Amino acid sequence: MLIVGELINSSRKAISDSVDNRDAHYIKKTAFEQVEAGANYLDVNCGTKVFEEKETMEWLINTIQEAVQVPLCIDSPNPEVLEAGLALCKYGQPMINSITDEKERFEAISPLLAKYKAKIVALCMDDEGVPETAADRMRVLKSLYDKLRSIGVPDQDMYFDPLVKPISSIEAAGIEVLETIRAVKKAYPNVHFMCGLSNVSYGLPNRKILNRIFMVQTMTLGMDGYILNPTDRGMMGTIFAAQALMGQDLYCMNYLSAHRAGVYEELSKNL
Repeated sequence: MLIVGELINSSRKAISDSVDNRDAHYIKKTAFEQVEAGANYLDVNCGTKVFEEKETMEWLINTIQEAVQVPLCIDSPNPEVLEAGLALCKYGQPMINSITDEKERFEAISPLLAKYKAKIVALCMDDEGVPETAADRMRVLKSLYDKLRSIGVPDQDMYFDPLVKPISSIEAAGIEVLETIRAVKKAYPNVHFMCGLSNVSYGLPNRKILNRIFMVQTMTLGMDGYILNPTDRGMMGTIFAAQALMGQDLYCMNYLSAHRAGVYEELSKNL
C-alpha cells in the first residue's frame, strides 16, 4: 500500500498563504505531520501559482526536504516545473503526477521518465477525454501501458489511475472503477494503482463514509495506492483494518499500533 499525502497543495488556503509569505515553518509542520501519520510519499502541487510555479516548486521541495526524508510526488501540468522539482529530489525514487495518453502530454512527460527513473501516475484518459466504461478505460490503459513499456518504464513503476467520477451524477461511476481494477489486475498483474477517492462522493452528504467504504471496495479488488489526507485518522484506521482483514498486515501489527494510538476510539463510539 502506497499512501501519498495530499496536503501540500496551493489550492488549499493555508498552503497558499504559507507559500506567499514563505512560511517555511508551516510547510515543514504539514510535511512532518503527514509522514508521522503514515504517508509514504508527499505530493507537492503549487499549480495555482501560475506565474511563479517553478520558483515556488523549488522553494517547497527544498523546504520539505529540510523536515522529512521521504520520496516526493511532483504534481504539475507544466513539464518545466516537473523537471525543476525532480532535479531537487534527494530521497528515494521520485514520482511524477501525472501522464496521460493525450499525444501532447505524453510526448512532453516521457523524456522526464527516462531521465529521472521516476515512478509515474498514469491517468486513464486520452485526447477523447475521460472514458465512461471499464472497457473504454482498458483501451486507454493498454495504449498507455504499451507506450510506457516501449520507453523502458518497468511495470512496478506504473501507477494507473482509473479516474473516479461522482456517483451523484453518474450512477455507474463506482462500479466502472471497480470493474477497471479487476480487469487491470488480470491483464497486468505487476502494475500498481493510484487514485484520489473524494470525487466518488461529490455532491452527496456523509462524504467521509462513502469515501471510506469505496476505499475498502477498491482495496479488495487490488487498489494499492491512494492520494489522500493521512492525518484523517478515520480513513487511515479504515485502511489498517482492511489490510488486517485481507491478510496484508503481518500479525496485525499496523492495526494494533493504530489501536494503541487511539485511532479507533472515535469510530467505536458510533458502533
